[in-house]
Amino acid sequence: MTKQPARICILGGGFGGLYTALRLSQLPWEKPQQPEIVLVDQNDRFLFSPLLYELITSELQTWEIAPPYEELLANTGVRFTQAAVAGIDVEQQQVQLQTGAEFQYDRLVLALGGETPLEQVPGVAEYAIPFRTITDAYHLEERLRILEESDTDKIRIAIVGAGYSGVELACHLAERLGERGRLRLIELGDVILRTSTDFNREAARKALNEQKVWIDLETSVESIGPETISLLYKGQVDTIPVDLVLWTVGTRVTPVVRSLPLKQNHRGQLITSQRLQVVDHPEIFALGDLADCQDADNQPVPNTAQSAFQQADYVGWNVWASLTGRPLLPFRYQQLGEMMTLGKDNATLTGLGVKLDGPLAHIVRRLAYLYRMPTIEHQLKVGMNWMTRPLTDLLSGT
Repeated sequence: MTKQPARICILGGGFGGLYTALRLSQLPWEKPQQPEIVLVDQNDRFLFSPLLYELITSELQTWEIAPPYEELLANTGVRFTQAAVAGIDVEQQQVQLQTGAEFQYDRLVLALGGETPLEQVPGVAEYAIPFRTITDAYHLEERLRILEESDTDKIRIAIVGAGYSGVELACHLAERLGERGRLRLIELGDVILRTSTDFNREAARKALNEQKVWIDLETSVESIGPETISLLYKGQVDTIPVDLVLWTVGTRVTPVVRSLPLKQNHRGQLITSQRLQVVDHPEIFALGDLADCQDADNQPVPNTAQSAFQQADYVGWNVWASLTGRPLLPFRYQQLGEMMTLGKDNATLTGLGVKLDGPLAHIVRRLAYLYRMPTIEHQLKVGMNWMTRPLTDLLSGT
């Protein structure tokens, strides 16, 4: 009787999930050990999220930052299934999809990412727009187009949260709207970009000032209405008119992960070993936003795209090693610095002893992200487009 090949199920196709799948497809499986690799995501496209802001200013196109999974996984042997996850039975080692399909797994990789909570403040779920997915970007584009085509004199936008997402979003929106925009960046803390370096924080503050973005520090949101936002500052509530509210505050683990009978921290993240295996379930690996992980030096790993990108390489290796009788490796996180976009042709970056801002930082950031795109084929397509686009724009008069 022929033994069935092992099945590796990867839930979530972000940086953690997709890059794990690609890594697994590249490892040297012997014929009898060749597993079935299944990648499940509810969307049909991968999103290179650090470049999502460039859609707002039409610097990039959807196909560049959100290529279809079928295209990326062609000729890899990885099977893609578009579906939302309904549940996971960790005892029976079974995944249930909302389409009704069920399948067993021998190894499970949890990379479902996080979601933006919208219930903390009255009116957020009804009237604010998050900015995490390609659907969010489309929703924002539609609202902006309607406002730009209206006869309103000023377009008033409030962006809640002055972390990386809020600051990058504010810079690109201010650049797009120009003199017509009236933007407020609202932050509960006393500084913007609290976890950033001083150099990047100062570059961001300068860019926001030049773009005339008003910054409200030590300010909380009391409620949001269809055309208003109520702000609390030093005990005083001020309700101001607004055309659009963008919500960039917080990340939480998805309900399907929080409901699992696995060890979790107070935020619902799964606690893993240094080898990125879930505690008490060595057949389950977790990475990215949903994982509470310490690296080989016992340092907590930040929940960033950079971390998920690095973790994917280790998870791919360790899943392979666990199925082929090889030793698993403890994750070693490398802090490579941070990069932010601050508008067209403007960025800031620090890392590996380098500090840059302005147009040169913009070029370096683009090249760094081009290198990190998921496949050589996509890198070549995007890189060629970036090289030829200035000439194309010149010839077309744009």
